[in-house]
Amino acid sequence: MATNIQHPDRKWWHSATCYEVYPASFKDSTSSGVGDLAGIISNVDYIASLGIDAVWLSPVLLSPRVDQGYDISDYCATDPKFGTVEDIEVLIAKLRERGIRLVMDLVVNHTSSQHPWFLESRSSRDNPKRDWYIWRPPRMLLNDDGQEVGFGPPNNWEGQFKGSAWKYDELTGEYYCKIFTQDQPDLNWDNPDVRAAIYGMMRFWLDKGIGGFRMDVINMISKAEGFPDAEVTNPRLPYASATHLYSNRPRVHQYLQQMNREVLSHYPDIMTVGETPNTDEIPEVRKFVEPGRKELNMALQFDLMSWDHGPDPDGGSGKFFAKDCGLGDMKQRIVHWQMALSFSSGAWPTFFLEMHDTARSVSRFGDGTARNRGKVAKMLALLQMTIQGTVFIHQGQEIGMANLADDIPIEKYNDIETVAFLREIRAKREA
Repeated sequence: MATNIQHPDRKWWHSATCYEVYPASFKDSTSSGVGDLAGIISNVDYIASLGIDAVWLSPVLLSPRVDQGYDISDYCATDPKFGTVEDIEVLIAKLRERGIRLVMDLVVNHTSSQHPWFLESRSSRDNPKRDWYIWRPPRMLLNDDGQEVGFGPPNNWEGQFKGSAWKYDELTGEYYCKIFTQDQPDLNWDNPDVRAAIYGMMRFWLDKGIGGFRMDVINMISKAEGFPDAEVTNPRLPYASATHLYSNRPRVHQYLQQMNREVLSHYPDIMTVGETPNTDEIPEVRKFVEPGRKELNMALQFDLMSWDHGPDPDGGSGKFFAKDCGLGDMKQRIVHWQMALSFSSGAWPTFFLEMHDTARSVSRFGDGTARNRGKVAKMLALLQMTIQGTVFIHQGQEIGMANLADDIPIEKYNDIETVAFLREIRAKREA
């Protein structure tokens, strides 16, 4: 919301509109079929014409791209298909000429399994980088008579993309933690050398003049001590939801406060916004964003994004199970967070209606007709721009871009979460 907050603590991001650019699908300057940094640079004037204050650049760093670049194999090098580090420097400069800051995605809960750190870590149990990731021995499985019948993961945690949160590595005979895919091993933030390496990487990009970070699943960087089993709510399932055991653990705040002391506080004009899924309670969100705690400036509130999530057959809920919701329900959630994170209460909210992990807002909140698509897009834009908070817009939202048509086969969806969900549904039907 573009509002003039007359307060000595007012920062530029309080009245900012941030535009998420998903590089691979933004602008292809070479006819390769993949968007690139040169394509973004060539469209800086278009971005500026939208009244944008910051561009949130989704990952362009070196990556096997198992998960759209959220599996990074080198934090200080770009993927050649997008361009070079020098191209990022040009983009920073071109945006700055128009009063726009570049905000980069910080993906530090995990790396790619092809990152040199992990390749060293898995090479042997006594490698110096072994403790840079989370390794645990197998757990022996017993039958009803107490006899060993094999081995399995260290605990019963379910990962974000279904299946176990652990992957067995035959080379060293242990499991590594991977909350997302097997190609995204989780870093061990308890190791001070890991934190020091990450802080060094952050300074590398901040010194180039970026305007801050959007921190990917930053509330998951600390796990429950001892890695206990999650409560079993459905005995029919092999693994149990453990989001509360790897989200918002007490040490995450210690790590973010250290990050602030050692890095962020030395760049006072930057913006930090945390992606904090599985965090729907006001006290938990405020721990991340209250200025006195010196952690982050803002968090992306996902409570509104789960507004229409319906129950699944296994007792949970999710974005693939829609439920009917009235306008009053949506209004109640918006007001809830507007009051909880108001500037006067010592915090600041964000507001977004779509991003790369969600459906298009005109399809989700509209009636699905081409006739009303423009009206719905304008209505949602009016809503987003007239309430308190830093606004986040996903590329294409400004033209009312809709979801893919229903006749697109699922095999065309390049999204791990969607494919994993479909695979699970098909397995249940075949069982």
